[in-house]
Amino acid sequence: MLIPFSMKNCFQLLCNRQVPAAGFKKTAKNGLILQSVSNDVYQNLAVEDWIHDHINLEGKPILFFWRNSPSVVIGRHQNPWQECNLNLMREEGIKLARRRSGGGTVYHDMGNINLTFFTTKKKYDRMENLKLILRALNAVQPQLDVQATKRFDLLLDGQFKISGTASKIGRTTAYHHCTLLCSSDGTFLSSLLKSPYQGIRSNATASIPSLVKNLLEKDPTLTCEVLMNAVATEYAAYHQIDHHIHPINPTDETLFPGINSKAKELQTWEWIYGKTPKFSINTSFHVLYEQSHLEIKVFIDIKNGRIEICNIEVPDHWLPLEIRDKLNSSLIGSKFCPTETTMLTNILLRTCPQDHKLHSKWNILCEKIKGIM
Repeated sequence: MLIPFSMKNCFQLLCNRQVPAAGFKKTAKNGLILQSVSNDVYQNLAVEDWIHDHINLEGKPILFFWRNSPSVVIGRHQNPWQECNLNLMREEGIKLARRRSGGGTVYHDMGNINLTFFTTKKKYDRMENLKLILRALNAVQPQLDVQATKRFDLLLDGQFKISGTASKIGRTTAYHHCTLLCSSDGTFLSSLLKSPYQGIRSNATASIPSLVKNLLEKDPTLTCEVLMNAVATEYAAYHQIDHHIHPINPTDETLFPGINSKAKELQTWEWIYGKTPKFSINTSFHVLYEQSHLEIKVFIDIKNGRIEICNIEVPDHWLPLEIRDKLNSSLIGSKFCPTETTMLTNILLRTCPQDHKLHSKWNILCEKIKGIM
């Protein structure tokens, strides 16, 4: 259901708390500028979904600013095993999210600004939005050499990517969102967005690696706050609205009815991993056991994030065929993740003979398998 701006909806309730009612009517006439008070990636992505699904944007566009605590966000049609270092993310407590728009994988932290431009489908124009950001950047630092590319990226000094683009186009509404690198952790960014997994075969959308740079490295005055204010001022001038940025709380059900269920869905394993396009892994690794080098071959088909076909080949003299076959069959239908694999292999191990060497080999094999998940 689309909610007209004239109704006493969540945005009116919100803004009436911030400014006089008469002032809001003037503000809401041609659009709004919003900023999330949350740094949770799932809550902020839920705001995008909520606005896209519930607001009538005819003649009233919305600009939404949001920043997240460290997280990796993949596109709607991407493969997380192919795009990022999941093991490192688990170790560091970095959240993984799948957004509803297409495009590539990005790293978010508090040094990165996310901007979402909401319009009707007819008014959707990514290049116009990027030009608006360029005008804002030039207003605060005229010496900056930043250009928009045909891929709808923003390049600094002709080579460093400071902004990437993705979008979602619905039946009547659309949004274009982009990043703006201000002071992100470049070391973390490069290490997290580098997949260590070998032998993946997939038709999922692949990210295109780029050289990146923070705007703060170019000019220490270009803080996130300065940049957001500059873009807000330019956006307000372009749309002839008040440049006031309205803070919003993405968890407030009185403002956004049903939004917490949207955020909850975005956190589920079924959405983050289960929506991965079908893929396969064909790889091998070597094991050193009692001064002998052994090759273990692994072929796995994964569909909807679950193992559909599993064939783990080990030398018969190293691990009995019966036990290997039990392992292959027990993994079929399970989630392709180390937690579930650990649980299943531990259960299976209890059915094996009480043999110290056998258990040692089993543990080595299982650790290797979990390393590719």
